[in-house]
Amino acid sequence: MSRPPLPPFTDETAAQKARMAEDAWNSRDPERVALAYTPDSVWRNRAEFVKGREEIAAFLRRKWARELEYRLIKEVWAHQGNRIAVRFAYEWRDDSGQWFRSHGNENWEFDEAGLMRRRIASINDLPIAEADRKYHWPLGRRPDDHPSLSDLGL
Repeated sequence: MSRPPLPPFTDETAAQKARMAEDAWNSRDPERVALAYTPDSVWRNRAEFVKGREEIAAFLRRKWARELEYRLIKEVWAHQGNRIAVRFAYEWRDDSGQWFRSHGNENWEFDEAGLMRRRIASINDLPIAEADRKYHWPLGRRPDDHPSLSDLGL
């Protein structure tokens, strides 16, 4: 299975890869997201270690059951060869109605077929007032004309 764009990445293809990941995560479909990773992909997400597509999908089901109204923006920070570093921020609320903006960085490593074999994520959650939200598009894919992280000053 091949998942273009393939490494080595250019500025353009790294940005495409980041947007494809953002779109998949904004779908909140764990099985769809898991297909972007190698069958034996290894993750560190905060303090949790996940290995393989089945564990990835299970992790994402738990995540999106807890993080309601999830909306994400990713932006390439750097890339070289088969690696991409992104920064991201996402907004969500818990079941009590408290809103959060979670900021983080991810380091990605891809195989020759363009599947992610390693994901290392560091994330911090910031409680915010509903009035301070910046992501107001309908659930799903971020509209093309929506401001980026840099445009939003995040």
